[in-house]
Amino acid sequence: MKVQSAPFDPGAELNAFSSSGQNVGAVVSFTGLVRDVDDSLKEMIIEHYPAMTERAIAAIVEEAWERWSLSDALVIHRHGVLRAGDTIMMVATSSKHRADAFAAADFLMDYLKSRAPFWKKEVTAKGEDWVESKTADEDALSRWDR
Repeated sequence: MKVQSAPFDPGAELNAFSSSGQNVGAVVSFTGLVRDVDDSLKEMIIEHYPAMTERAIAAIVEEAWERWSLSDALVIHRHGVLRAGDTIMMVATSSKHRADAFAAADFLMDYLKSRAPFWKKEVTAKGEDWVESKTADEDALSRWDR
């Protein structure tokens, strides 16, 4: 797990991740980009409390390990000032079988989208606004309730 302000190369991260395991039959990855919905985004500012954020992400990665048979898991999330098109995060999972890798990656993405302790502010031509949680993200997370 990495929480960082610096840009990263998703291809290089995925290549390193993919080559690190033995007896792996599946690698699933997702890379998120900063989206400019209406062509007015100047920047997105992502804030966090490092110890809180790292503990929360580590706990959800541990839960993914408990739920699925994984060989490895990777979460990278950026903070700081980002612009439209910048890579904001990446999740990768590996396992012997694709179903576990897909499910774990999907689970991690739903958690990061709705529960990871990051605060996002969009700066647009109209001003600044904190990004609020979306009902669709909450609904997606609810499918993982035990």
